[in-house]
Amino acid sequence: MTIPDLEPSFSQPRRIVLTALGSLGDLHPYIAIALGLRARGHEPVLATGETYRRKIEALGLEFRPLRPDSDELTDPNAMRRYMDSRRGTFRVLRNWILPAIRESYEDTLAAAEGADLLVAHPLAFTTRIVAEQRGLPWVSSHVSPVGFFSAVDPPVVPGFPGLAARLHGLGPWFWSPLSRLLWRVSLSWGRPIEQLRAEIGLPPSGDHPLVDGHSPGLALALFPQLFAPKQIDWPPQVVHTGFPFYDRDGQAGLPPELARFLDDGPPPIVFTLGVTSAMVAGSFFEDSLSAAKRLGRRAVLVVGKHHSPIHPTLSGAAIAVDYAPFSELFPRAAAVVHSGGIGTTGLAMRAGRPTLIVPHAHDQHDNAARAARLGIARVVVAQRYTAARAAVELHPLLDDPSFTHRASEVAQALRREDGVGTACDLLEGRIADH
Repeated sequence: MTIPDLEPSFSQPRRIVLTALGSLGDLHPYIAIALGLRARGHEPVLATGETYRRKIEALGLEFRPLRPDSDELTDPNAMRRYMDSRRGTFRVLRNWILPAIRESYEDTLAAAEGADLLVAHPLAFTTRIVAEQRGLPWVSSHVSPVGFFSAVDPPVVPGFPGLAARLHGLGPWFWSPLSRLLWRVSLSWGRPIEQLRAEIGLPPSGDHPLVDGHSPGLALALFPQLFAPKQIDWPPQVVHTGFPFYDRDGQAGLPPELARFLDDGPPPIVFTLGVTSAMVAGSFFEDSLSAAKRLGRRAVLVVGKHHSPIHPTLSGAAIAVDYAPFSELFPRAAAVVHSGGIGTTGLAMRAGRPTLIVPHAHDQHDNAARAARLGIARVVVAQRYTAARAAVELHPLLDDPSFTHRASEVAQALRREDGVGTACDLLEGRIADH
C-alpha cells in the first residue's frame, strides 16, 4: 500500500523522531506514520533496532539506531523464552529492555538532536526521559488496547487468559482493587528507569514508569474505536487514530507462485503466525494443513523464514510461502488463521474475512478476545491447537453466514478510517500547540 502525496501543511518541515522497539508488528505502524509525515513535507526519523536499518533506509527514511537491537527477536531460542504465555512479557522487560536502558537513553538523546517532536512506542521508555531533559514536546502511543488498562473494560492478560476472559465481566468492583495490587507488586520492575532519571538529574517520575508513562499532552491509540472504545478510566488525553497500516517487506505484490495458486481455485484458508510466533510454531503448520484437508479446503501457509520446510507434505491443494503482503492476500481468503498480533488482526479485519485466532503471548490474547466480541472471530489458545480442534472451530467461520456478514460490516467501517492521516494531523497539532 502507498502513502499519497499531500501538500505540505507547515511552511517549514518539522523534524519528528519516532522511537520504536520490538518486532515488525511494533515497527510497521511507525513506518506508516513516518511515510505519511514525509508526504506532508516533514523530516521523519525512525529510531529503532539496527536490524531494521536496511528496511527503513530502503524506503528513503532517515534511520537512527536505538538499543537494544531487535536482532535477538530473530533468535528462535530467545523467542521461546519471550513468547512464553505466562512469563514472556516479564522476560521481555527484565531481560531485554531494562538491562539496556542506559544505552537506549544515549541513543534516544542522539536521535533527538534538532527534533521538534518525539513520538514514543510503549517500550521506548527513554523517549519520555529525553523529552523532559531537553524540554521537547512528546507524544506517547500504544499499538494495541492492552496498553490502556481499564477496570471497566479489563484486558485479557497473558498467563491466565482463560481465567481473565471469564472474569472480564465482573466490573470495576473486582478489577479496580486487583489493578492496584498488581500496580504495587510490579512497581519495583521500573527501578532501572528511576535510577537513570536520578543519575541525569531528573526528579522521580511520580508514577509507575512501565505502565503509566503517557504523555500529558497527547497519547495516541493506534487502533480504532470499534476495536476498543475509549473508557472513562483511560487518560483523558488519549485519542484514537485507527490502524496505521503498513505490511511491506521489500517486495511488491504477491509472490508469483502464490498469485497463480490463488487464481487457480476457490478462496483458500490462510494460516500464518506472523514473524515472532512463527519461531515457536511447533506443529502449527502441519496441524493446519491436516485441518484444511479435513474440511476439503485449499490452504495457504505463510511460514516465515525460520520454520523448517514442509513442502514435501504439500499437495496441489496447498502452498507454503515465506512471506506475502497480508493486505493483498487476506481479501482473497475464505478465512484467516493467525496468532493475534495487532498488525495481522487489523489487516484481517480490514479484509473482511472471519478469523480463527491462536494467541501465544503478550497482547495477542486480548486482541483475540476483542475480535471474538466483535463477532468476527473464534479463539483457540496455542497450547490447545490441533488439527481436529482447528477443523471444528473453522467450520462455523466458513459455513455460518453471520460471521462473514459481520466481518464485512467491520471491514466497511475500517475502510472509512484513515489511521495514518489522523495520526499525522494529531502530531502536527501537537507541534502547533507547543
